[in-house]
Amino acid sequence: MTSFWSWYITLLTIGSLVALLWLIFATRRGESADGGNKTMGHAFDGIEEYDNPLPKWWFLLFIGTIVFAAGYLLLYPGLGNWKGVLPGYDGWTQTKEWQREVDAAEKAYGPLFARLAATPIEELAQDEQALKIGNRLFATYCSICHGSDAKGAQGFPNLTDANWRWGGEPETIKTSILHGRQGMMPGWGEVVGEAGVKNVAAYVRGTLAGLPLPADHGADLDEGQQVYQTTCVACHGPEGKGMAALGAPDLTQPSGWIYGSSLAQLQQTVRHGRNGQMPAQEQYLGNDKVHVLAAYVYSLSRQVEESPAQ
Repeated sequence: MTSFWSWYITLLTIGSLVALLWLIFATRRGESADGGNKTMGHAFDGIEEYDNPLPKWWFLLFIGTIVFAAGYLLLYPGLGNWKGVLPGYDGWTQTKEWQREVDAAEKAYGPLFARLAATPIEELAQDEQALKIGNRLFATYCSICHGSDAKGAQGFPNLTDANWRWGGEPETIKTSILHGRQGMMPGWGEVVGEAGVKNVAAYVRGTLAGLPLPADHGADLDEGQQVYQTTCVACHGPEGKGMAALGAPDLTQPSGWIYGSSLAQLQQTVRHGRNGQMPAQEQYLGNDKVHVLAAYVYSLSRQVEESPAQ
């Protein structure tokens, strides 16, 4: 903070306290000591307002608040660049206070996370303590997008199934959390036209995914296949299995279509494209905590894969 703003804040703050102190004593001097029968000179419905003095305890309370404010500003920062006389508050800011708490937590829990981070993710996914910690990390940093049950929502993938856009291997999951992901599906409406949009959407839903089509869909599946082979195969592959390197989803697994699987939703995706971003968490959590979180996320899909068939 520059000297000008420091003095500006200091003088404004001290001036306000002095002005308040003067106002309290100035108004008290005009009060009658015993109150008497002096009124304010107006009445309503036969009721008059008396000009009684402020109770002494109330007056002293006002004085006490000003004294407290003066003492606080002497001990702690609050007057421009003044750092306060209390030890330990040199250059105090909310950011530095937050950092003190973070450092204290790191000192207390850092060794635990370091020990867990030295364990392979596959082993941590079976460690009860690690899973409890990972669950709390997930609830804090991930549940707002993926849901408290990790089943996702429209535009956010379900982490409890086996459909992974960028790959479900332990280290791949960790990479996704550490560095984030940027997914982009270009819009093809202007390229293939409205007829092409409807045809290829019907082909993806009816042929690749094997889902029923509305009786009145009016699409040509052969034409849709031609559009697919021309515009979509580069990312999703000839069989629609997707490509993890590009984050292109498997079109044969509708449960992995995070923007919806209805014919209208597919048409919207093809027509206008989709954009999604998974924010990087490395700067917030660091490698060790991300390692534990990745183990928890990995365990969610493993529970589904290892559950007995119904």
